[in-house]
Amino acid sequence: MLKRIIPVLLVFTMFSCKSIYTSDYKKPDLVDKNISKSSKLLRKKLFLISQEGFAIGHQDCTSYGMGWNKSDYIDVEKSDVFDMIEDQPSVYGFDIGWIEHGSDVNLDGVPFDLMRNLIIEAHKKGGIITVSWHLDNPTSGGDSWDTTPSVANILEGGSHREKYELWVGRVASFFKSLEHNNTQIPVIFRPFHEMNGSWFWWGKDNCNVTDYKKLWHQTVHLLRDKHKVNNLLYTYSPNKLNPDDNYMTYYPGDDYVDILGSDIYDFNDAEEYITSVVNDLAIVKSIATKKDKLFAFTETGLEKIPTKNWFTEVLYPNIKDSGISWILFWRNHDETHHYMPFKGHVNEPDFKDFKALPETLFLKDINQINP
Repeated sequence: MLKRIIPVLLVFTMFSCKSIYTSDYKKPDLVDKNISKSSKLLRKKLFLISQEGFAIGHQDCTSYGMGWNKSDYIDVEKSDVFDMIEDQPSVYGFDIGWIEHGSDVNLDGVPFDLMRNLIIEAHKKGGIITVSWHLDNPTSGGDSWDTTPSVANILEGGSHREKYELWVGRVASFFKSLEHNNTQIPVIFRPFHEMNGSWFWWGKDNCNVTDYKKLWHQTVHLLRDKHKVNNLLYTYSPNKLNPDDNYMTYYPGDDYVDILGSDIYDFNDAEEYITSVVNDLAIVKSIATKKDKLFAFTETGLEKIPTKNWFTEVLYPNIKDSGISWILFWRNHDETHHYMPFKGHVNEPDFKDFKALPETLFLKDINQINP
């Protein structure tokens, strides 16, 4: 009897291990060799999405919006996007800044308990979760935009290393708390972004390249190896490239990055924006293809969106057929700081036209794509 059982078990085991890989989707090399099955499936889903078009994302889309806060709409499906098109974005962006202090709320006032519930609800509906971390300056006590040099102080042997390890431990606890039906919720984690600019304390003029890479490596080791956080896909996302920038300058290495990205904003100059989008995404695509990495448009937008037909005439023609897995528009904070149209906005009709284009994939669309 035992001789009969063993071959069956071997066949089952081989099938289980190979079931998500095909001739069209080969097993990728991921940062975490012990990554959760749910995260492997997310990676495959992102690949399949990129074959169809690109997922549409919005930062804090279900946390708050124009004139509303989720605390007032607990039992209502709500987002500025949903109010316009009766569908949700397919990528939900969140930020965990201030979790490092053990705060009850993040830097934008979103309670972490609410954020956890919103992540779980988004996941249950088939949404994709991406998380950034605007952590405060560990040396000065200022915010992320306090450019007091600090990276060297939180590396191994640094004066604030103990503090940083405490901070990462709190991040780990939050990520490990994201579960549904006893399964870890996969998260696209995008730390220390826009490092080729100098507005963050980990940025260009405030941190040398060697220390930046060490910070990335040591953060991965703390999360993955010390705290056993196994539901993360790590994403590298410089800001738009200046003429003298090299996309790979701060790259931590293939063993430490799962997804390549780029953050590019339109500062009311559509021509310059288009040039950057076309140029930078082509560079990212070329590198990602050689490395067998996925890539994405990890942050973008035009504040207040005053340009008529911005989505269909400025953005879409220059990202269609680009191969990105997703695009993330920044948050809707108030009348002077928002990046997504809302009901009654001058570009609401244009956004509805954008939704109808063949490559824009919202929540209902990606739920038709099964890994």
